[in-house]
Amino acid sequence: MAIDVTVLRVFTDADGRFGNPLGVVDASTVAPADRQRIATQLGYSETIFVDVPKSGAHSAHARIFTPATELPFAGHPTVGASWWLHDIGRPIHTLQVPAGVVQVAYEGDMTVVRARSEWAPEFAIYDLQSTDELFAASHDDYPDDVENYLWTWIDRDNGVIRSRMFAVGLGVPEDEATGAAAVRITDYLSRDLTIVQGQGSVIQTQWSDDGWVRVAGRVVNDGIKQID
Repeated sequence: MAIDVTVLRVFTDADGRFGNPLGVVDASTVAPADRQRIATQLGYSETIFVDVPKSGAHSAHARIFTPATELPFAGHPTVGASWWLHDIGRPIHTLQVPAGVVQVAYEGDMTVVRARSEWAPEFAIYDLQSTDELFAASHDDYPDDVENYLWTWIDRDNGVIRSRMFAVGLGVPEDEATGAAAVRITDYLSRDLTIVQGQGSVIQTQWSDDGWVRVAGRVVNDGIKQID
């Protein structure tokens, strides 16, 4: 029996361009043992399997898989799944993932999550000197046993950075928009940021000194894909 996968693009720009593809699956339609296989077959940087809450409930559970492994937390799947639940008429206040309880809010066209900085994996962070250096980089130049986050300022006064992320070990040579890395770099720099990643995806963050980071972005629905 074919499984329906809703394909979203998370962290688009204001015109709905770019964004990181995400597969969203109703967890009740898939046996737990099949989740990794489906995520691998889809090939997106992450696929999220959501236990859809009953009408009137305000919390949901979810599990997140890359093409190679399960993650305890990731940013673009939690933003995307929260948007999807709102879109199907089941908005939530919290999303429970293995790392902990993600706080969720909806603000205009932005879906917002708040997560603990320690939930995000450790990244090898490279502060580059220019966008020329950033754009010239290749995942072949960096170790494949860690997640490599490359960034440079494009407007320091207004907190705007340009970034790329390589995670070959997770089955993701380059990630278009990485919410967990946005959490880490926001905590690392200890300031609010606008992050332009990959081809032009946009992530908005807010830092707080209590260990919580707010991550916000826009989402576009690209329709249903069926997979065996």
